Amino acid sequence: MTDGLKQSWPLPTAPKPIVIIGAGGIVGDAHLPAYKQAKLPVLGVFDLDTQRAAVLADKWDIPETYASIAQATAKNGTDVVYDLATPPHAIASILRALPQNAAVLIQKPMGANLEQAREILVVCRDRNLKAGMNFQLRFSPMMLAARDAIHQGLLGELLEIEVHLNIYTPWDLFPFLIPMERVEIAVHSIHYLDTIRAIAGNPVGVFARTLADPRAKDFAQTRTSVILDYGNNLRGLMSINHNHQCGRKFQDATFRLEGTLGSMMVKLGVCYDYPNGETDELWFCKNGAEWQQIDLAGGWFIEAFIGTMSNVQRFDAGEDDALFSSVEDGFQTMALVEACFEANTLPGVALKRE
Repeated sequence: MTDGLKQSWPLPTAPKPIVIIGAGGIVGDAHLPAYKQAKLPVLGVFDLDTQRAAVLADKWDIPETYASIAQATAKNGTDVVYDLATPPHAIASILRALPQNAAVLIQKPMGANLEQAREILVVCRDRNLKAGMNFQLRFSPMMLAARDAIHQGLLGELLEIEVHLNIYTPWDLFPFLIPMERVEIAVHSIHYLDTIRAIAGNPVGVFARTLADPRAKDFAQTRTSVILDYGNNLRGLMSINHNHQCGRKFQDATFRLEGTLGSMMVKLGVCYDYPNGETDELWFCKNGAEWQQIDLAGGWFIEAFIGTMSNVQRFDAGEDDALFSSVEDGFQTMALVEACFEANTLPGVALKRE
């Protein structure tokens, strides 16, 4: 029953070369390994740190490096797909420098806040950019399969979406997050909120609390609780704790998807023993039957990164009718993130003392 579930995005028939803008860690750890595995050609790379770009180009046999974005665009025009892996505040200005009608994949988040997300959306519209957001989790084999199972009706009417994390994240690996006012939801749980949207659409509202922890005292927030209001039938919630320091035994990083006919459990392997990670898992149980594990054709890292680029390439070539994670859709994820932070400022219902 579950053997034929969709787990990958089709590759482009004739992929364009890729020009990467930004040579940070995510490019070497995920983008380039994914493109190499899928035989997606990488033509060039630009970074403000020219030495970092040169080291990356040498390691991955990238033919070209550029002295500026202007040089990259003047040479390549719309004959390439631009792959942005830059800090969120820089995205809008880079998009303005791209050629009209260019195809571009933009690393998440879509700006640092909703105002920047709106600016990015307007720039993409004005320049007619074929712009996709690199929200990879929704493209992972396990999540594509779970979404397909739901659409096929294998779970029946969807009643429960729960994300539960009780893990240890070594926050000292991310010193760049220290000055940020928005951390946990903005850079981590945004993946889960986006994937929930990809499965169930937009909630009508949210209740949220995101807070600091003395065990990660330099960071604004490392724990989050969110209730997603989908009306009277579907219950959506997230419980996130990144500071569990009592070993692997009771660590947990899962999605639970439950309906009237059955359930699925998704293990987010990358969250365990970060950055080493464990293998992703997907399990299915039909009501009254035994749990069965579904074999996965890869994981969030790195196969999901193949999917995001493939969708942009295929949309640019006319092979896909739509972008699964367009900037229009990405803006809705950013609106949900913004709603969580706004909900965080609102008081709960006070107890009546008399």
